[in-house]
Amino acid sequence: MIRLYDTATREVSEFKSIEPGKVSMYVCGATVQAAPHIGHIRSGVNFDILRRWLEASGYAVTFVRNVTDIDDKILHKAVHEEIPWWAVAMKYERAFSDAYRALNVLPPTYEPRATGHITQMIELMQILIDNGAAYSPGNGDVYLEVRKLKRYLTLSNQ
Repeated sequence: MIRLYDTATREVSEFKSIEPGKVSMYVCGATVQAAPHIGHIRSGVNFDILRRWLEASGYAVTFVRNVTDIDDKILHKAVHEEIPWWAVAMKYERAFSDAYRALNVLPPTYEPRATGHITQMIELMQILIDNGAAYSPGNGDVYLEVRKLKRYLTLSNQ
C-alpha cells in the first residue's frame, strides 16, 4: 500500500487506482530552452520512483511526459544563438534525455511534443474564447479567465 498527499483534500490518503490494475500518469515535462537543472531532474526522478513502485506492485503503468518544444523562450534563445528554433529545442531535449538516462530514469511510455499538437491547441483556445473562458486582445495572445472555470482552481483550493 502507498499513501500519497492529495492536493485537492490536503490530506494523505491510500492510493486507489481508478481502473483496477492500471495507472495512467501525466507529468508536465520540460520546456527545452536551456540545459536541465536540479529542479527539472528532481521531478523526473520523483515520478520515476513512483512509477517503479507502482509497476513493482503489479500495476500496468502508462506514463506520459510532454515536451514543450516551442514557446517564446525557445524563439528568443534561437535569435540569441543565431540558430533555428527547432535546433534549440532539439539540442536541449537531447540534454534532458541524456541527464535522465545518466540517472537511470525510465523513459516515458509516450512523450508528445507541443509542436505535434498545435492544431488541437488552437482549436481548444477558440472553444475557450467562444465559451467566455478566455479572451484575445487582438495581438495574437490568448488569456485564460481562470475565475470563469469552476474546476480550474480546485487543486489550489481557491
